[in-house]
Amino acid sequence: MDTETNKATEMSSTMDDNTDSFEKVKTKKSQKRKREMGAMDMESEDTIATKRPQFPPISGDKLTGGTDETRKVPVPAHRYTPLKENWLKIFTPIVENLQLQVRFNLKTRNVEIKTCKETQDIGALTKASDFVKAFILGFQVEDALALIRLDELFLETFDVTDVKPLKGDHLSRAIGRIAGKGGKTKFTIENVTKTRIVLADTKVHILGSFQNIKMARTAICNLILGSPPSKVYGNIRAVASRSAERF
Repeated sequence: MDTETNKATEMSSTMDDNTDSFEKVKTKKSQKRKREMGAMDMESEDTIATKRPQFPPISGDKLTGGTDETRKVPVPAHRYTPLKENWLKIFTPIVENLQLQVRFNLKTRNVEIKTCKETQDIGALTKASDFVKAFILGFQVEDALALIRLDELFLETFDVTDVKPLKGDHLSRAIGRIAGKGGKTKFTIENVTKTRIVLADTKVHILGSFQNIKMARTAICNLILGSPPSKVYGNIRAVASRSAERF
């Protein structure tokens, strides 16, 4: 009996030793859970550590590195007289409102616009060059001034022959269809689409917002392709009323 009890105790001790030597096998699920928990902790630490930095507004001269930037707008010969007559109207908003320097170079025949220490707005140079360019293309000073006052205005230029390759009398008739009798068609498109249009030989210049330029361009292209003005008017009015309802 004693021997049997001794054997039983030995067996139990050996079993205990074996259980101590065994290690728990890590399952894939537990490893995946641990990884996910670690990633969550890392993300929370990152969000705590990274806060949005607060920087003071930087002045225009520091952005340009202290150097003055210039823009040159070439002036064709037929626009010298209008430029001379309206120079004060062009000069005043550029200097007083945008704090830029402007001059007309007689040798190179360019309007030169330059930044200075007083210039604060970074986009002032682009606005001024667009304003002068619009006047050179043939727009009135009052209409071109809108490019300085408003941000959502753009200039678009295309050729009549880009829409349809026309020559001779066919080209003249296409330009006549765009203008209409006494400029009636052009004025109607301008009023309905709230844009300004300049016809210069075969070039068409449009000034307005992106959506309005798109409407005016579609109408002019339809006229070039041969659509009657009455049909074009109807299409423009339908599109304009839809866009008015949307906004």
